[in-house]
Formats: sequence, structure tokens, C-alpha cells
Amino acid sequence: MANSTFTLTSESIKNNQTLASEQVLNGFGCSGGNISPDLKWQGAPEGTKSYALLVHDPDAPRPTGWWHWLVINIPATKTEFKKGEKLSAPMLETVTDFNNTGYGGACPPKGHGVHHYNFTIYALDVESLDIAVDTNPNEVEKIVKSHSLASSTITALYQR
Repeated sequence: MANSTFTLTSESIKNNQTLASEQVLNGFGCSGGNISPDLKWQGAPEGTKSYALLVHDPDAPRPTGWWHWLVINIPATKTEFKKGEKLSAPMLETVTDFNNTGYGGACPPKGHGVHHYNFTIYALDVESLDIAVDTNPNEVEKIVKSHSLASSTITALYQR
């Protein structure tokens, strides 16, 4: 599913580098800025009709990891998010494992080691996904992947 011409980049986060405190959660014992990073993508395959962004920590001490941000119905004409950007329709932020919508920064358990935060953009074959805002994040992932033409990931690191 990965496509070498479809790339995701960011000034705020770098692949396999530690997240800045700006992208760390402010809550649950963490005191970061909880600001979503800037993200830019390019080289989507032909037939791309929309995008989805999923941010996941597979190292969280739960069977399904921890979902930090889910954004669907990103128009095919949009190719970037500015740092801290407030998103509007038709884009939809669905519920995360924090039980709310929007970006939720890194905040792994103390002493749990390095966690990997996968910021993945998906190029989709449909203009929009008919998903309710309160849909379980694992179900959102399944639906997104079933429509994915290509994806690109930046993996950031963080530990407490």
C-alpha cells in the first residue's frame, strides 16, 4: 500500500526523532503544548479523491494501542495542515482514545520506554467516508484502509 512517490513531511516532527514538547499532551500528568504539527503531503496517486490522517501509538499498553488523532474527508485539493490548524467541514475529526475529537498529544506512561507515534496520511478512492464522529477509532482505521490507494507515514518518538 505504500507508494514511494506519495510522501508526508513536517517541519515540526522528523522521522524517528523525539517529539517536541509542543506536540506533547497537556494533561494526564504531561505538560506539553498539545499543538498539532504542521504536515504536508505530495505525490498522491492518480484517482485520489480525498485523504485521511490517522495518528496512532502502537506501543500503548492496550491490545489496540492508542489513537491520538483521526481526520477523514480531507478534500483532494488540500495538501497540508498548518501547525495548530483548526479544521472545518467537510473534514471530520472523529473520536480518539482520549474520548474526544481533535489532536491529542503524546503522553505515554512513565517508565514505559520509547513510544512510536505514527502520523499516516492515506490517499483514498472516495470523496468522503460516511463515518459518525463517535465511531470507534479501530473501525475508522479499517474503513480508511479499505479505501486506501497509498499511504505515507512519519514516525515520531517520545518517552517519559
